[in-house]
Amino acid sequence: MSRIKTYIMPFYIYILRTSSNTLYIGQTNNLEKRIKEHKNKTAKSAKYIRSFSSFELVYSEVYNSRKEAMKREYQLKQLTKAKKEALIQRNKALLKKL
Repeated sequence: MSRIKTYIMPFYIYILRTSSNTLYIGQTNNLEKRIKEHKNKTAKSAKYIRSFSSFELVYSEVYNSRKEAMKREYQLKQLTKAKKEALIQRNKALLKKL
C-alpha cells in the first residue's frame, strides 16, 4: 500500500525596511521569489517599494494557509510604527507596554 504525502505550502508575512526607514508589510507563498521581485523592481513588485533605492527584510512569520497569513498581514498593518518596531526587535515587554 502506498502512502500519498501531502505537502502544505507555507505562506509568509514579511516586513521590509526601506532606505527611508519606512516599513512595508506584505504576504506571499514564496518569500525568496517575492524579495527578488521587489529588488528587481519588476511589474509584480509593489509600487510602493519601487520608489525606494533599497530595502531590507527585517521580519517574517510562516503560516499554513493564505487565509491565516492575510489575517495576520491585516493585523500588522493596523499596528503603530512603534509596535511594529517592537515586533521587529522581538521585544515582547515593549510590545505589551505600547
